[in-house]
Amino acid sequence: MEPVRDIHATGNVEELMRQYRDSGGFTAKKLGVAADIYKKMLGDDCTKFLSFPACITATGTRGIIAEMVKEKMVDVVVTTCGTMDHDLARLWRDYYHGSFQADDAELHRKGINRLGNVFVPNDSYGIILEQKMQEILPKLHKQKAEWSTRDLVWAFGEAIKGEEKAEESIAYWAWKNKVPVFLPGPLDGAWGSQLWMYWQDGNKDFRLNLFEDEQALSEIVFDAKSTGALIIGGGISKHHVIWWNQFRGGLDYAVGITTAAEWDGSLSGARVREGVSWGKVKEDAKYVTVEGDATILLPLLVSAVKK
Repeated sequence: MEPVRDIHATGNVEELMRQYRDSGGFTAKKLGVAADIYKKMLGDDCTKFLSFPACITATGTRGIIAEMVKEKMVDVVVTTCGTMDHDLARLWRDYYHGSFQADDAELHRKGINRLGNVFVPNDSYGIILEQKMQEILPKLHKQKAEWSTRDLVWAFGEAIKGEEKAEESIAYWAWKNKVPVFLPGPLDGAWGSQLWMYWQDGNKDFRLNLFEDEQALSEIVFDAKSTGALIIGGGISKHHVIWWNQFRGGLDYAVGITTAAEWDGSLSGARVREGVSWGKVKEDAKYVTVEGDATILLPLLVSAVKK
């Protein structure tokens, strides 16, 4: 058995993470192990998946994800439609600090949407997305009528390249570095609603081809020598990553970050070890589940492994 060691304050995040691993204490231990696994993923000839829900893109954690894509710390992103909502909206307008205890009825009367303790004014969300997207979509339609979500995300990344804050955008760096971003539920958000609005406004030949996304994912998975995943939360983005990796015998590496409980059977709450029973994670894989808020844990994790 290894002895529990004390943690000492340090200005070095990588050293702090090593102390977490050696502390033997609760979630700190798990986060230290997660850093080790992610380092192995980065050092191995490993195809690295990142899945996450849209909500964290409304926070400063968007910057961490953009850096991961910019610095090619991930090879494939699977996320939800709302990621495009927040990534693009924040390119053109600000979101604001708010409060969990705010009066929601009063906010509604003022045209402010509350996302946890982040305030999202209508002008910063649906209104600006409609204005900007309906300018961009006709240009993309002229290029071609049928799009996979991967190619459409890249097209938006290219379309915003002249914007002042383009380099803050996940979509921009995905296009720039040709990191595929897949949206298996592309209509479940404001971005998807704007696609529908454009389609129903006399552009019925404009369409999405989700089978192209699945074909691209199958090629990525079956061509990979090994695969690893950094999985934040659950839902469709998590499932799409572990589902596809099932077909190659499971993930070789997996780090899960979640705030959900597992006793209700939810995918968000399911620990990585549950995926072993389905063949979505290999029996001998290196894996860990870290319980906690990704807006705290992901910046620590990425800072610890950055070169």
